[in-house]
Amino acid sequence: MLNLDNYLDNHYIHRSNWLRAAVLGANDGIISISSLAIGVAAASTSREPIILATLAGLVAGALSMAAGEYVSVSSQTDTEKADIEREKKELLEMPNEELQILAQIYEQRGLKKETALQVAIELTEKDALSAHIRDELGINEISQANPIQAALASGASFLVGGLLPMLTVLFAPIKGMEYWLYGSTTIFLILLGATAAKTGGSNSAKAIFRITIWGSIAMGLSALVGYLFGVRV
Repeated sequence: MLNLDNYLDNHYIHRSNWLRAAVLGANDGIISISSLAIGVAAASTSREPIILATLAGLVAGALSMAAGEYVSVSSQTDTEKADIEREKKELLEMPNEELQILAQIYEQRGLKKETALQVAIELTEKDALSAHIRDELGINEISQANPIQAALASGASFLVGGLLPMLTVLFAPIKGMEYWLYGSTTIFLILLGATAAKTGGSNSAKAIFRITIWGSIAMGLSALVGYLFGVRV
């Protein structure tokens, strides 16, 4: 007999919330720290200013990503809660209208009018609020926001992503540091794109191309800023 819970767990969409935050954090960590290091290295002849700048950027960036993700996802959660409370009130005050709304939703999805009404009645009898939350508001276990999970995934992945270019700063030759950072960061972005695509079950080539192109643009612009300032540290 088919176990529905196990079957649904095999789908990649269940990973979408934390995967989005993790990929965003790691991508931002790699690109931000690399871009910062490249910008400083373009205007520096010693390693210490580059290390100091990247270390400060790493700590500040991880905390900022975690805080920003928590605040933004919490705002989404507040909106969801407000809609759920409104739905509770409407179910108490006008249950017949809400039943008709539910039936119309199922009818628009392709059910016959009589079938749609019957489905709405049965789901309402079982759990009216859950039916409206899922089918009218579009909120479910997969899409529901989790501020703590998103903040931890984003902050930790930024830290991990940012440590990769930091290693290049620590061990690569100071002469031509920008080029070492370009090369290593491109490799890091390719690995991130491939890992994210595999975890999410999407096309690897498309993910790698997208993440590498935008990362290269960011690094190039940062190096240009460093050269334009022309400050030698």
